[in-house]
Order: sequence, then structure tokens, then C-alpha cells
Amino acid sequence: MIRRLALTVLVVAALAPALRGDAAAPVLIQPGVTLAGIDVGGMSNEQAQAALRPAFARPVRLRDGDRRWNLWPIRFGARVTIADSVVQALGAEAGSAVPLLPAVDEQEVRRFVNALDKRLSVPATDAELSGLKGLRPQFTKEKPGVKVLRELTVRRIVHALQSPRVRRTRVALKAVMPARTVVNFGAVVVIRRGVNELRYYRGAQLLRKFGVATGQSVYPTPTGTFSIVDMQLNPWWRPPDSAWARGKQPIPPGPGNPLGTRWMGLSAPGVGIHGTPDDASIGYSASHGCIRMHIPDAEWLFHHVKLGTPVVITDA
Repeated sequence: MIRRLALTVLVVAALAPALRGDAAAPVLIQPGVTLAGIDVGGMSNEQAQAALRPAFARPVRLRDGDRRWNLWPIRFGARVTIADSVVQALGAEAGSAVPLLPAVDEQEVRRFVNALDKRLSVPATDAELSGLKGLRPQFTKEKPGVKVLRELTVRRIVHALQSPRVRRTRVALKAVMPARTVVNFGAVVVIRRGVNELRYYRGAQLLRKFGVATGQSVYPTPTGTFSIVDMQLNPWWRPPDSAWARGKQPIPPGPGNPLGTRWMGLSAPGVGIHGTPDDASIGYSASHGCIRMHIPDAEWLFHHVKLGTPVVITDA
């Protein structure tokens, strides 16, 4: 009887913690352990997972000036296995940093950035010749542009999606400067048909004046804004398709060539600036539509213009 009573007391004593609802103390992560940069020291498995899930689920906030985008991880295939990493953290020594790097679909990020590039990138606008004020060239103002640096922006977004702490980033942009400004515009040629004068400007600054010959009344030099589209050193002269040249033969380079030693063809069909061996014609309306110059003057001009140089022909 005494032995049976003692056994009962031992059983009750053994069951007492269970009857009171007591359980074994949970295993906790060592102090100072971080997981993906987040302090999970002193947390249980469940607590650590609960702390990490919302951090990785938050959107990345992308900025460009006043514009904002929320980049949700699910859109970019961001996947992370939190449970396995927490198990690793449970076995880590105090103060350890346990990495956790989500997988990200970089191709999807790249597609997003390419679309962003089309939306945000603006090409630079060069200064353009807008006309004459009096005889002085006038220009539109150049404007800088902006370009999305796509690869750098992709790297920034991927890094932010993989870090639960860095959930903000910016679009990487680069200023694009115009190639041609009002200050460095370059050569502008102004031809005054009324007084047979050619003016050479560097931007808005007049540098030289030349006497020229322009077209006869029956073969007038056209007025308007053109550009140099063809430049030839020691050109051949070939008869144009015009009544005055009917029956004439091509003339090779050399003395007596009607084009002299330089040809600067304009965007006006069949019209150009060139030298002439007929010095006596300079100062008169004597050509068949072209602009004639003394041969040394044409050679100087040839070396101070280029393809694309604007040429304004006016009645002034």
C-alpha cells in the first residue's frame, strides 16, 4: 500500500508541468545575429520569419525628381526562401551576419527599364539657324537632353529588390549636351543677290565679305535658306540639262574650267558656289544661277565651310 502511494506521487509529480500547460523553452537565435541585414537576435524561428516576410514583400520606391513608381517584388519574380535561412540563423554564432539573397528576374527588370528609357529620355536639341535680322544670322537656343543609364538603373533596382532594408532607389540619368550651340554654331554664309556680295559669318559674327557674281535675270540665283551638300576639289564641269549648255562637252580640272578649283554644291538643285576664271564677271548678275567667286576666294571659303553649312540667299 505504501509502495503504491509513493508511485502515484511520483507520476503526479512528473505530469505536473504538463498539467499546468508548461512546454520546453523555444530555441532562440543568438544575440546580434542579422539576417539580410535585419537584427533577428533573440527571436524564435516563427518570430524571425514573421519579421522578414513583410520586409521582403514591401515595394521598392523608385524616384525621378517628382515622379514615383512602386515596384512590387512579385512583378519582377523576386523569390526568397526565408524558412531555410532562419534555420541557418538559428545555428549561427552570436554577432554573425547571415546572408539572404532573393532571386530576381533581371530580364523583367530590364524590360521595365527599357520602357522607362523611352518615356524619360529626351534628346538634346541643337541650336538652329532661324533666319536673318537685318543681315545678321539669328538662332534658336539649344536645349540639353537627358538619357536614362539603363544598365546602372537595372543594377540599382535589382539591389533594392534583394535588400529588405534598401527599398528606395533612383533612376540613373545622364545629361546629354547639344553638339551645336549658339556660341559654337560655326560657319554661316549669307549671299546678297541684290549687290552681289557673299558674307562669311562665324555664328553671328561677321568675319569676311567677298564680291561674287550671281544669276542673270533669265537664270536667277534662287533665294531662301539652303545648305552645302557637295564639296569637290578640282571638279570636272559637266554640262547641265539646260538649253544654254546644249552641245557642250565636259571640261576636266585645270585652267579654263568654269568651276575654277573648288565646288560647293547647295541643296538648291544645280546651284553651287565655285571659283571662276572669268574674274571680270564678279560684281555682276552674270552666271546661270550659281554663285561665282574669284578662285583664291573660293579656295579660302572651301576650307572654312563643311557639309551642312547653312547658306542664306537674300535679295538684300
